[in-house]
Amino acid sequence: MTAQHSAPVSAGHPASRTLRLYIPRDSAALALGADRVAAAVADEAARRGIAVDIVRNGSRGLLWLEPLVEVATPSGRVGYANVRADQVAALFDTGWPVTAESHALLPVDPAAYDGAWEAAAPACIGIVDAMPYLSGQQRLTFARIGITDPLDPADYEAHGGLAGLRAALALDPEAACQTVLDSGLRGRGGAAFPAGIKWRTVSRAQAAQKYVVCNADEGDSGTFADRLLMESDPFVLIEGMTISGVCVGATQGVIYVRSEYPHAVAALEAACAEARRAGWLGADVLGSGKTFDLRVVRAAGAYICGEETAMLESIEGKRGVVRAKPPIPALSGLFGQPTLINNVVTLASVPVVFAKGAEHYRNFGIGRSQGTLPVQLAGNVRRGGLIELAFGVTLRTLLEDFGAGTASGRPAKAIQVGGPLGAYLPPSQWDIPLDYEAYAAVGAVVGHGGVVVHDDTADLAALAGYAMKFCALESCGKCTPCRIGSTRGVEVIDRIRGGDTSAKQITLLRDLCDTMVNGSLCAMGGMTPFPVLSALDHFPADFGLVPDASAKAA
Repeated sequence: MTAQHSAPVSAGHPASRTLRLYIPRDSAALALGADRVAAAVADEAARRGIAVDIVRNGSRGLLWLEPLVEVATPSGRVGYANVRADQVAALFDTGWPVTAESHALLPVDPAAYDGAWEAAAPACIGIVDAMPYLSGQQRLTFARIGITDPLDPADYEAHGGLAGLRAALALDPEAACQTVLDSGLRGRGGAAFPAGIKWRTVSRAQAAQKYVVCNADEGDSGTFADRLLMESDPFVLIEGMTISGVCVGATQGVIYVRSEYPHAVAALEAACAEARRAGWLGADVLGSGKTFDLRVVRAAGAYICGEETAMLESIEGKRGVVRAKPPIPALSGLFGQPTLINNVVTLASVPVVFAKGAEHYRNFGIGRSQGTLPVQLAGNVRRGGLIELAFGVTLRTLLEDFGAGTASGRPAKAIQVGGPLGAYLPPSQWDIPLDYEAYAAVGAVVGHGGVVVHDDTADLAALAGYAMKFCALESCGKCTPCRIGSTRGVEVIDRIRGGDTSAKQITLLRDLCDTMVNGSLCAMGGMTPFPVLSALDHFPADFGLVPDASAKAA
């Protein structure tokens, strides 16, 4: 919530104006000292007799600039990047933030954004909204992150919140499900299953009790969109889950949050309490007579619990083990009842669909990949952060136009898309549009939108071995292809890296991967071969092979 710090105004400062500053409270900013910066600003303002209103907003997703302090001016919010607590006094000494309006006319120079700066005072980066990194995006789901106070219901409504819920409450369940179908919204958790089909299945199921479960067990390396949204705009997730609940006939919802996200848990719990007080949750949602409420559950700390049925087992208090299908969770899910399961970004996209209409949302994207995708740019990259764009953008655009190349300054060698079980794409595939079907055609996955960059010092054979070790450690152990296949895979890759590059070992590794892809019970074992095979196909030299030796058998 907004922290109000007021003090008598000293001579030389306009008495009629309270300075409003935005200092983020998300995990990335906190890790870099945002709380210390906020305290230093409040103390320095009080010492100088300047009235300040400090809003602890969420992050805008410009993670290489954190902590990013913004000052409200008549021309827009002016940003100061990589602010340290020991720089605050110098900022006041140079006229900050009283004369911040003068900075609104500064040119937006992307070359000025490559902090961290070590000067006595951080560099002013001008109007934050004018930055190409932001102005070049198409933010729908993430439109409010970094803009609003995450725990202020009035601020949420003032920026378009609840319009989707009000529109959904005016529809019957069949029409609401059709709206989601017409929008083209697909699951953003990795499987990309059409959300509207899930909704319709749960809606038509006959049961006295139904549930909505949000899978917020964000465990993929290089991904942080779920965390960023839960910490920076928790109300949009609450609104999306409430819409889904009233549309499919569910009265109870569960947000299953990764246990390593304590700030997200705290934000969600506080936001749910605010929503209940405001009448958005409870026995009479917005006076509609519909009932829907939420609770937050901390995850069990196992990667496998990101798989939807293992997650259900965990919520029920059991060991996280994958269930066999059928039955599907939409018909027999949590406690055996019909359950709608979607991930954070999918549910948070729902308010936009209902507020602006299915056609508006569908007009973004390419082919069957409609709407926008929150790309999380990470790894060896100069400007890592959250980038929301319509499907169809390329990795080359993301790396060069948004990421500004590698952080090391060396050439990029491979980009892994879709988490630790995603394929490694070589430069020859960086111009393929980010599209579910286009990626599937080359043996890759879009997944949760995680994009991790590696430069030319990366050893892809070692990374392939890591993928197998990761699967061996995180497998629930229920099915043999995953449990045993990953263990044997580690052994085979170790032999190859140890110098045995015979055709026998390569054939054995490929056969093992084929068994895992086609025989595993869930995506844990089924996708582990993706990084292995892509590394073997595109980077054979890293395995000590000549290109022909790694070619797939005819």
